[in-house]
Amino acid sequence: MYTVKTLNKIAKIGMERLDTNYFELDDGCADPDAIIVRSADMSGFAPGASLACVARAGAGYNNIPVERLATKGIVAFNTPGANANAVKEMTICALLLASRNITGSMQWLATIAGQAAMMPPFTNKDEFISNAVEGGKSTFKGPELYGKTLGLLGLGHVGAKVAKAAHDLGMTVVGYDPFVSEETAAELKGICEIVDNSDDLYPRADYISLHLPYNNDTRHTIRKDSIKKMKRGVRIVNIARGELVDDEDMEYALAMGYVGRYVTDFPNGKTITMEGAIALPHLGASTPESEDNCAIMAADQISEYMLRGNIINSVNLPNIKMERTGKYRAVVIAKDSADISVKGVAYSEKINFGYKVALIDFDDAPDEAALKAINGVIRVRVIS
Repeated sequence: MYTVKTLNKIAKIGMERLDTNYFELDDGCADPDAIIVRSADMSGFAPGASLACVARAGAGYNNIPVERLATKGIVAFNTPGANANAVKEMTICALLLASRNITGSMQWLATIAGQAAMMPPFTNKDEFISNAVEGGKSTFKGPELYGKTLGLLGLGHVGAKVAKAAHDLGMTVVGYDPFVSEETAAELKGICEIVDNSDDLYPRADYISLHLPYNNDTRHTIRKDSIKKMKRGVRIVNIARGELVDDEDMEYALAMGYVGRYVTDFPNGKTITMEGAIALPHLGASTPESEDNCAIMAADQISEYMLRGNIINSVNLPNIKMERTGKYRAVVIAKDSADISVKGVAYSEKINFGYKVALIDFDDAPDEAALKAINGVIRVRVIS
């Protein structure tokens, strides 16, 4: 029986995917076999000897010490694409918020409502509100998305969906992603022009939307140097990661009119009150459908790994899958230089992230101690 611990509230539909013949849920367990997490910070987490995998119910995994887990042979999964539709819809909403000054008009109407509430009895409040609306609405007009150019930085699961939705809205779409898959590029043919450099995108875009992972290479992608290359008054949407934008540079760009509006899903001490910015309370993937999809995918990945040794959507160790042919299966995690070559009825290995994973099937119980003794081997699991 494998013990699974959750560090956040995980959708029930996902937990129900775990076969109770093999898994039990115990959030109080100090040393579980598997963990499912959403936003909980695991940076200071000390894994126990039993922990075999951590599944992030979401795409980003900055809250998980993936490299440290890999050194102990612990697989870290994410759930790419499970919340993509939710984030796509929020991005389209953010583009509209960046254009039409919807939030400003709502705040203004609240002041009108306050004035109407203070009017004497038997006053024609409807007439007052109607006159105020007609007299002030022009202050909040903004451009249409139709016919404008959207620049997408990142064409993964979310970026590709945004490209298609924006195209359907009549926008010209230009995208940059040095890692775009051939499959995605083919799907976006005639929908999104894919350029070879972000510098080819910046001067053309009326709107720019970020769909990048956060790492050392993407930190502060939007900063003074990149903003200088953009159209004056460009509107920028960030539903990806707050750290992709330099807040100091953005504040200055908004004040000087270099950026017309900035919509971010990552409020902090600066963006929440930044003039010209609209801060949302991290709503990108906050839909019941998204939470269900992420929980299902996370649970399925845990089940696949714990029961069959197959690794799907790992972010720190090689992905590998092999049909089971023997009575026993050994999962061997090692440094990429390790020579694991062990005879069995079936063998497969993959290398990535500086590590090697081998799946070896046997008809008879393997010598686990001998496998662990191989130079460079970090961890061995035997599944019967």
